Amino acid sequence: MRGPRLVVNLVLLVVAVLFVAPLLWLLTASFDARGGVAAKLPGQFTLDNFGHILNWDVGGRPLMNGLFISGGAAIIVIIVAVLAAYPLSRYQLRFRRPFLYTILFATGLPVTAIMVPVYGLFVRLELVDSLWGTTVFLAATALPMAIWMCKNFMDGIPVSLEEAAWVDGASSMQALRSIVLPLMAPGVAVVGIFTFIQAWGNFFVPFVLLDPDKTPASVNIYSFFGQNGLVAYGQLAAYSILYTTPVLALYLVVSRWLGGGFSMAGAVKA
Repeated sequence: MRGPRLVVNLVLLVVAVLFVAPLLWLLTASFDARGGVAAKLPGQFTLDNFGHILNWDVGGRPLMNGLFISGGAAIIVIIVAVLAAYPLSRYQLRFRRPFLYTILFATGLPVTAIMVPVYGLFVRLELVDSLWGTTVFLAATALPMAIWMCKNFMDGIPVSLEEAAWVDGASSMQALRSIVLPLMAPGVAVVGIFTFIQAWGNFFVPFVLLDPDKTPASVNIYSFFGQNGLVAYGQLAAYSILYTTPVLALYLVVSRWLGGGFSMAGAVKA
């Protein structure tokens, strides 16, 4: 068994190196006054790269816009997905299975394919350059998968627990709030983080729908790529570290709150 185990360890080592190498470049280039493409120890250590991005126009406003859009989309998706998944999980609806497969099909629809009509709709509704409009649209694009996931997380909770609450006089909404939601908290957290990360890293939608003063960090990071192939690598690396901080902080906070109880089991079960 040593041969297969050695091969597996080598493959895992290669994968680990592929993931760690970009992180090492971020750390070294962000503190290098002459940071370049190569990952090497800083030849001239400096904090000027962080000083350049730690201001309102470059770092603060895009991060706040991104947090507003991503956090708002995550909240909307969690509320709507839970309310939509509850009858799909608990009631024997006639068109439940076709509806679920329609939702699953919608998850494979590329956003880029519908951006032209969406932009026309936003122009008609005067929602271009609207943070709220962009937030709602990103929430809508994440809803199909979120409903599918919430429904299958909810399927793992015995209905008998709700029936006991109904006997005590609780309504369906009260049972959902006091029994179902606490038990599926890890699943709700997965949906929330999934939506937040999807919206946080989305470049195309905010780039099309928002003006430069309202674009999130995912779009603003493009400003470090100058014309004629010139790139401010040190500032780009520092900004990338700042850009990834909210996602890492969200995961650490939620995983600590849930005791590491993340599970995707049942997320693709019919």
